[in-house]
Amino acid sequence: MKLWHCYDSRSLRALWALEEMGLKYQVEVLPFPPRFLKKDYLDTNPLGTVPFFEDGDICLTESTAICHYLVEKYNQHQLAIPVEHPEYGQFLNYLYQSDTTYTFPLALILRYKYLEQGERLSTQIVEDYSQWLFSRMRGLVKHLKTNEYLCGNKFTIADIAIGMALNFGERIGLADNYKPEIKAYLTRLQARPAFKRAREIGVDLDPFMNL
Repeated sequence: MKLWHCYDSRSLRALWALEEMGLKYQVEVLPFPPRFLKKDYLDTNPLGTVPFFEDGDICLTESTAICHYLVEKYNQHQLAIPVEHPEYGQFLNYLYQSDTTYTFPLALILRYKYLEQGERLSTQIVEDYSQWLFSRMRGLVKHLKTNEYLCGNKFTIADIAIGMALNFGERIGLADNYKPEIKAYLTRLQARPAFKRAREIGVDLDPFMNL
């Protein structure tokens, strides 16, 4: 297996999952954004995005899908919720939410707070999508008042998927507005040895170093 990765990007989900599972893999760390800074990467992944994942003839570009694939393909069901479990639907919902509800607004905040230039920077977009994001954390906050993890009373790839987004938000300056339950949950996730190992990979190409 091989993973193409940019530090602290969506590909952290897949890298973290691989480390939690103890699977053998290769990783190629790219500068961010690779479609501009390493243009030959487009020959590998025409989308120019990370992650890009290969396992034999299988090629995947969606970070949460890679986590789910690894669970099913390599029988890592200790990191999932079985279909007959009453929280299986909740498990799937968190997986899908992780990008559509959480990471999408974070990407806009990153872009319009740090990456655009001059007049294209937008305080209004940053403020609007920050509030949009925090309003959608209400259910998560309520859940974490009485639960250590998201599903099944155990750590799963749902925690990886949501945890990556919360870590991303911390990196771009939103954590001061996280509720205490969110902060405590993220601290628990960041203390996991597999998370720490994944975060060490490619740190010399950290695109947020100067944020």
